[in-house]
Amino acid sequence: MTGRGGRGTGPAPRARRDRPDTAARDDTAGTVGTDHAGGSDGTAGTDQAGASGGTAGTDRAGGSDGYLAVDSGGSGLRVAVGTVARGVLAERRSGEPVRTGERGIDPEHLMGQLVPMVRALTEKSGVGRLDTVVVGATGLATLGDALRAELPAAVGREFGADTLALAADAVTAYAGALGPRPGAVVAAGTGLIALGTDLTGWRRADGWGHLLGDCGGGAWIGRAGLEAALRAFDGRAGGSTALLACAEREFGPMPGLPGLLYPRTDRPAVLASFAPRVAECAADDQVAAGILRSAARAMAESAAAVCPAGGEPRVAFTGGLFKMGDVLVGPLAEELARLVPGAERVPAAGDPLLGSVRIASELVTGSLTLPCDDALLTVTSVRG
Repeated sequence: MTGRGGRGTGPAPRARRDRPDTAARDDTAGTVGTDHAGGSDGTAGTDQAGASGGTAGTDRAGGSDGYLAVDSGGSGLRVAVGTVARGVLAERRSGEPVRTGERGIDPEHLMGQLVPMVRALTEKSGVGRLDTVVVGATGLATLGDALRAELPAAVGREFGADTLALAADAVTAYAGALGPRPGAVVAAGTGLIALGTDLTGWRRADGWGHLLGDCGGGAWIGRAGLEAALRAFDGRAGGSTALLACAEREFGPMPGLPGLLYPRTDRPAVLASFAPRVAECAADDQVAAGILRSAARAMAESAAAVCPAGGEPRVAFTGGLFKMGDVLVGPLAEELARLVPGAERVPAAGDPLLGSVRIASELVTGSLTLPCDDALLTVTSVRG
């Protein structure tokens, strides 16, 4: 396998579809999947012992199978250090997202945060050397050129790494949810993206951002709810007085809503912040319930688009949006059964950080089966 910026043992398989990478992470409703960092709610500098490892600070687990796993998203960084033999030994998080600029994701800003975090983790865990580094990053497919060009040398210099894998957050979400198995994963938070594989290539649906897609995601639901509120304010058909009341409590008088919303650079997150209000109204309001059913249909359509052909594909749904509960999950189960009748719906095993850990462990043992791809997953030999 090979990625940009290094030499490997063979060419990476091409993806079936080459689409831009849009974060499907929930910045308003919690962390995608199970929070393996545990501890405090987003507190920078929290160290935790992994379930399969020893106690951070007392395990002297040096050796050649040490790894660093990173989940870089819109709400900051989560980092885990461990070994294949002992599992995750310590975790740490930062609430500062990695900057993006003209060159895309800023590798210097990423390393500026990682270096002190990793030094603290290796000291506490006793992992002597981090041979393998896996970085899962939001926006990698379209904003990752600078990372691909500069990160291999940086992780070799700072951590002594031999191997670097760069993965889109959709890939780490897949690996965390399903592991190295064929199937499909829908990750839904502020945005929405679906990813599927038969282990020979990736299929991808949506992830087009809040203006062009992310259908069924948090921003999509929030926008639909606010539209229904404005319809009620105007006296047009399709309005919801319940959603209007919620919108006025959240944002003030409706005539001021465009001025509050349109200039915001974090507009998707603002829209997604209204999605929980739609869920709250759904039990008693037909318009709100209809919005969630339409969201469920869109999610099932994306899952159907990426499911591997043949057999009974496994499908997992992951992301903070599913904290809405039965008002969304119930219609989703019905829509998935209608569109993909042979699918086996399975619970997500974990979140994108677990996905990075799994990829790192499989790279160390030489057992990685998820397909490489120029945009979604590249593996680079740092030292050549």
